[in-house]
Amino acid sequence: MKHLKKLVLCLTLATFSVISAQEKPTLYLIGDSTMADKKNPEENPEHGWGQVLPELLTDAIEVSNHAVNGRSSKSFITEGRWEIVLETLKKGDFVFIQFGHNDQKFKDSTRYTNPFTQYRYNLERYVKETREAGATPILMSSIVRRKFNEHGTLEDTHGNYPLVVRMVANDLDVPFIDMQFLTERLERKLGPEKSESIHLHFEPGENPYYQNGKHDDTHLSYTGAKMIASLALQEIARQDLELENYIKPQVLEVEIVTLKD
Repeated sequence: MKHLKKLVLCLTLATFSVISAQEKPTLYLIGDSTMADKKNPEENPEHGWGQVLPELLTDAIEVSNHAVNGRSSKSFITEGRWEIVLETLKKGDFVFIQFGHNDQKFKDSTRYTNPFTQYRYNLERYVKETREAGATPILMSSIVRRKFNEHGTLEDTHGNYPLVVRMVANDLDVPFIDMQFLTERLERKLGPEKSESIHLHFEPGENPYYQNGKHDDTHLSYTGAKMIASLALQEIARQDLELENYIKPQVLEVEIVTLKD
């Protein structure tokens, strides 16, 4: 009898473990190089902000980063990458959607989208199909490029694309994280010189990974990636979105920028 009770208990615990694992939500990321995982993270100074999210979230949620360098809202679909996400997307999951950097590349027909037509349609498709799978879409505008002019003013480089993201979020009632605004404040707070630290600025011989030097104002250092990922999560908490439940408390305690910045 004891053996039978022990067997029943083991089976119950095993079943509970399987159910718990199945119920564990996943945060999917779809986007471009600013969000993507980078190879050789122990040596490579470049990090996508999505790459550091597992450090900032609890073990109660999985992170599945499908963002890829150079992809636009169009090429992510035509290459079959969105279909791969849809195949495993389930009820209770979340999807960060952030495109725009490569949609504006009008010299490349495989990536370019008109912001008010195909770009908008693609975003609407991502939202619609995410919801059909029972998951929660979260739209995000692109992070800014570090482009200060001679007057020390940070210039916009994304045109109408962030506006269209906001319009789709408003029209379809989708949570919207204005990464453009958040990163504008961060860049301005740091200023033209200090902001180099959140990007990739190395002189020849300064970093073994970039022996010939590197001056990149679009992509992020580990420091920049972690700061920007933290800003995104803090905004999620400020909006009281469900994903807030999976953010480590210490992430919300760090003041990176204020409304005055």
